[in-house]
Amino acid sequence: MLQDLENNFSELEKKILILQKNYKNLTEKLLELNIEHEELKKKYDEEKKKNQVLAEEQKNIKLYSAISGNPEHNRLMKNHINRLVKEIDFCIAQLQNSGL
Repeated sequence: MLQDLENNFSELEKKILILQKNYKNLTEKLLELNIEHEELKKKYDEEKKKNQVLAEEQKNIKLYSAISGNPEHNRLMKNHINRLVKEIDFCIAQLQNSGL
């Protein structure tokens, strides 16, 4: 009976050691994954910024093309001019409302 208890206790100790080892491995893996996640997040943010810059550059290129007389971009130029006129009208309205 005592021998059985000792064997059971010994098996429990082995299982506990295995569980501790697995827990340690998993916490290390979690740390590695968190570091990798942060690196990927930084890369994503950098790529997102690059994409925004490229989109703005593309918009400017289209606008310059429209200004230079490219017929494909005349509509873009008209829309841009209309947007600017609306902004100017809004500013004038604000100045009139403020009494200047």
